[in-house]
Amino acid sequence: MTKTLFAAALLASATFGALTPAVAAPVAYKIDPAHLSVAFIVNHLGFSNLIGRFNTASGDVSFDKDAVEKSTVAVTVDTTSVDTNHAKRDEHLKSPDFFNAKEFPKMTFKSTAIEKTGANTGKLHGDLTLLGVTKPIVLDVTFNKDGVSPASKLETVGFSARGKVKRTDFGMKYGAPYISDEIDLLIEAEAVKA
Repeated sequence: MTKTLFAAALLASATFGALTPAVAAPVAYKIDPAHLSVAFIVNHLGFSNLIGRFNTASGDVSFDKDAVEKSTVAVTVDTTSVDTNHAKRDEHLKSPDFFNAKEFPKMTFKSTAIEKTGANTGKLHGDLTLLGVTKPIVLDVTFNKDGVSPASKLETVGFSARGKVKRTDFGMKYGAPYISDEIDLLIEAEAVKA
């Protein structure tokens, strides 16, 4: 009798365990530098909107598709890699007037919270550190796709992010407001399962 009860309890336990949904943990990804674009748009004297980019950046993503609020992002951008397709201007952008790349060669972003706003959209809150100053910013993020990339044959996730930053908040005051204070950020990224 005792053996029968024990067997029944064991069977019930095993059955309950099988029926309980597994709690998925966030999956670790490395941002693919070959499929990463970190760009910015700045208004120049009201005449035009200049588009620039950073050619070197890296980062990590911990992504939970079923509970995006548990996801995290950390990105490091090499400020010496700023590129506006004009060598003289790029050297000026690396100078103390702007990015001061010699003293501050890295700009970083670390997420602090993610809120879901739609089926594939969210707001990514985080701390941006630029010129030694850290300020909170918010990016609007779209989750594009996940799955095995037909190109690399690796598990991949893709995101698009947009946001705005006031450069004077970080002490970058040169030329403001004639060279716009508010900068538009555009980020396109693929990350590969680590």
